[in-house]
Amino acid sequence: MKTKTLVLKPKTAKSAPATPVVIVALEQTQTNLSALAKQLQVKEMRFANEDLLKEFFGVTKDEVTPFVLSNATPEQLGRLILVVDAALVQMGEAELVFHAPAMASPIQNTATGLLEFFRNLPLEPKTVDFQTLTTSASASGEAKGAAKGKPKPKPKAATPAPKAETEATGTAKIGVEASKDVDFPKWYQQVLLRGEMIDYYDVSGCYIIRPWAFYVWKSIQKFFGEAIERMGVEDAYFPMFVSHRMLEQEKDHIEGFAPEVAWVTKAGSSDLEEPIAVRPTSETVIYPYFAKWIRSHRDLPIRINQWSNVVRWEFKNPQPFLRTREFLWQEGHTAHLTQEAAGVEVREILDLYQRVYEELLAVPVIPGIKSEREKFAGSLYTTTVEGYIPATGRGIQGGTSHCLGQNFSKMFNVVVEDPSAKPEERGSEEEARKLHVWQNSWGLSTRTIGVMVMVHGDNKGLVMPPRVSSVQVVVIPCGLTVKTTPEERRVVCDGVQSVVNKLQAVGVRARADLRENYTPGYKFNHWELRGVPLRLEIGPKDLRSQTTLAVRRDTGSKQPIALSDLTTLVPTLLETIQGDMFRRAKENRDRNLKVVTRWEDFVPTLNSKAIILMPWCHEIACEESIKERSARSDESDEPEDEKAPSMGAKSLCIPFEQPAEPKIIFGETLCVGCGIPAKSYGLFGRSY
Repeated sequence: MKTKTLVLKPKTAKSAPATPVVIVALEQTQTNLSALAKQLQVKEMRFANEDLLKEFFGVTKDEVTPFVLSNATPEQLGRLILVVDAALVQMGEAELVFHAPAMASPIQNTATGLLEFFRNLPLEPKTVDFQTLTTSASASGEAKGAAKGKPKPKPKAATPAPKAETEATGTAKIGVEASKDVDFPKWYQQVLLRGEMIDYYDVSGCYIIRPWAFYVWKSIQKFFGEAIERMGVEDAYFPMFVSHRMLEQEKDHIEGFAPEVAWVTKAGSSDLEEPIAVRPTSETVIYPYFAKWIRSHRDLPIRINQWSNVVRWEFKNPQPFLRTREFLWQEGHTAHLTQEAAGVEVREILDLYQRVYEELLAVPVIPGIKSEREKFAGSLYTTTVEGYIPATGRGIQGGTSHCLGQNFSKMFNVVVEDPSAKPEERGSEEEARKLHVWQNSWGLSTRTIGVMVMVHGDNKGLVMPPRVSSVQVVVIPCGLTVKTTPEERRVVCDGVQSVVNKLQAVGVRARADLRENYTPGYKFNHWELRGVPLRLEIGPKDLRSQTTLAVRRDTGSKQPIALSDLTTLVPTLLETIQGDMFRRAKENRDRNLKVVTRWEDFVPTLNSKAIILMPWCHEIACEESIKERSARSDESDEPEDEKAPSMGAKSLCIPFEQPAEPKIIFGETLCVGCGIPAKSYGLFGRSY
């Protein structure tokens, strides 16, 4: 039976010595720390930091088991509180397993032996029945609520915060405990943290993007960057600061961002004469320089892209990758002589965004045009690619390409001389007929990574599409025991490294896991959590038979591969995995893409975790009414701020590809939302 060891530090006065609480429990026991703190009569308990673990036990968080208590001095033992799970004590002579990540092999003992170990220290543990403790705490909470005449509160949605994942300190929590289907927010948080995609930062809403995730972004940069370079787009970089005067120049545009703008008001101890904004987007940064650089229609088109960060500060419920206060993106800004040329580019970029999702991330998306209510502030129209998250039934905006029309060129006086004017009509430069250019902007962000994780991840952790995984194949030595001689071990490890070398030579990103302090089983879990697409297992028998066992991360299926065929079969298998992941995701999306033609069916279909295609009139008032009437008033556990997941359905887009049946008959087919004649099908859903 597996166990866990938790080391916690109650809140004490600054001058008071630390009084650690050590909990030894069965792995499946739910330890209600709040209720335990009340029973122990200590204040708020948090997981111990590395300094305390070193001070008391001389170990790191990856080395904690009950047996490190023997490292403490008698004075330290006298200060700590030892708690043992009653369910563990009842195990008696049954075998218990004690393991920490840094241990080469687990320690096996019995409950009887463990208690004897404690007595010899000497320590007298407190036995706690956690099941009874949790039940009593729940009942007490309900009783207090009833006494006040209040209904039992529903649990709030899990909102990641920098303090939430200090759980890892002093405990061997290395896998995903939350279920994707039962507690999606907690699952998402654990997968990102334990899969080493992110780490928390001490500024709320900001996250560290770790190498495992950043490789995905690098893959997107390479694919998209090379594609737009072939289109004639050039990379540049503009400052992240925007003057108050410039930001306020385009009122309609900035109105949409005003609540999110972060302002710099001080330099050292001195107040700035004028506040400086940190860019929420860069239209007002770049376009004054378009006006300076564009002198003639011969300078067009001008097409600039920058890879940068932006800051948006308004919301209350940050979610890693999906909605963060600082994020990475690319933003393209272009100017054209005609509306037609601008429109062609809008769709070319949107097609590239669709390819990023479908060809790199194996995520199906629906391209379309945003409604008037949802379009980018200050634009003529906005096109989008919309994804779908099956676990929550929500849509999610994947990337947008905007035609800005002439709105910004008129504001910033970006003009050229009309090339179609006859010579006699042109006159002097001052009298020449001027045309305002047509502009576009388009952007794709690190939200892509979050969408990929939510669509493909499972209860074991990440499932990485091979094309964006920094490690496509991990090769693990197996079949080595305590009886294996050093020479036999060396032969196996050399065989593993040889396989890696061969795969790398044909462009496969392969890695050998030759760590000697971990078992093969531990390594399997380690790389499954990180979503490596393919695992190869090699042992002495495999080398003798010149084969390896290949295990797919996406399906778990296994197949032997001859070592002589590795360089041809493994690349093919990786492409098969990539294609299968996209196919399954698309089939899942299509099963949950429902056509609705009556309002009575709208909300029930929405509540079945579907996104909806319905005949729609395109009117703003109708869209606002649909969102209000489809809101879930009975689900207080969902974030409610405007930028958090939408509780009511909103229009995701008007798809370019319309359903063939039933056809929209103009003047006869009525809008599902309001009953006036419909113009087309609209895609609606609750969304992020």
